[in-house]
Amino acid sequence: MDCRWNGNRQKKRESGCETRMGAPHRGTGKKESHTGFYKRRPAVYYGRRTDDTGITETIYREDMEQEIIKDIDVQSVMTKSSLPVGGYSVNPYVGCPHACRYCYASFMKRFTGHAEPWGTFLDVKHWKPIGNPHKFDGQRIVIGSVTDGYNPYEEEFRRTRKLLEELKGTTAEIMICTKSDLVLRDLDLLKNFPKVTVSWSVNTLDEQFRLDMDRAVSIERRLYAMKQVYDAGIRTVCFISPIFPGITDVKAIINQVKDFTDLIWLENLNLRGQFKGDIMNYIHEKHPELAPLYDEIYNKKRMDYWKTLEQEISTFAREEGYPYRINDLPYGRSLHGKPVIVNYFYHEKIRLRK
Repeated sequence: MDCRWNGNRQKKRESGCETRMGAPHRGTGKKESHTGFYKRRPAVYYGRRTDDTGITETIYREDMEQEIIKDIDVQSVMTKSSLPVGGYSVNPYVGCPHACRYCYASFMKRFTGHAEPWGTFLDVKHWKPIGNPHKFDGQRIVIGSVTDGYNPYEEEFRRTRKLLEELKGTTAEIMICTKSDLVLRDLDLLKNFPKVTVSWSVNTLDEQFRLDMDRAVSIERRLYAMKQVYDAGIRTVCFISPIFPGITDVKAIINQVKDFTDLIWLENLNLRGQFKGDIMNYIHEKHPELAPLYDEIYNKKRMDYWKTLEQEISTFAREEGYPYRINDLPYGRSLHGKPVIVNYFYHEKIRLRK
């Protein structure tokens, strides 16, 4: 088996395969055209944090599993969306190296034939070029509904950038969902679209909790990127999701980002499927004082916590002068320092009584 370096990642080719990893495979008629194995460097940079003594240190993760990367051919990367925001859902990759422990997108495994743990595989999509971007004029295009288009490997494979290049000229509303600062690389392209929104998921200001939950970049780097995009004249969203009961400090996050975001989306933690047990075990181990609350919410299905939190946020928004919406997706820039707060708690299941 051939073993050599490709950039800063070690690549093991399967014997008998001569196609370079990351290159498109045209005309094969097969979805899966190549498999390669990438092993991350022994230590991977994930941001910086300040310890109790005030010293800032570099954060590394050394417990990364080997990631399996495949090239796949797809007929089209554009998929009609069933999401509440409508339009088209676009995912340049299958899987996500951010490996968020609570990620609902992990359900995608059953449709792709992957048996590996979520976060340890990545399929790199290759599609027929988008010939007429005006076909999508007037639509909403959501990039990154079940992956992060700016996952660390995007720096090498550049599939999201290729997508933006192919969409150049459309009047569609482009919406990017990410946890990365790599989006800053593509500011030159994003500025050319008449309607574009970039959203970052931020559900904590506690770097240790963030490290426990995902492999994305630090909160510090996300907020820095949010400000850079906002200052570039592009609409930004701080997506406070998922809200962990008793852990996520919604008001603190809002106060931190209010000067460089236009919208604040709120979404509760939904526990279902394979990751429910993992999260419940984490709460019992790291936050045992919250175990009874999580049992009430996720086993006994009580919604009192979310109703109370919604009332608190509604009152907070009114007192601070923030516009407050429920299940809405307003477009436009907000007044500086007064982002619109949009509540998506269980969507239609929880509504404030008028």
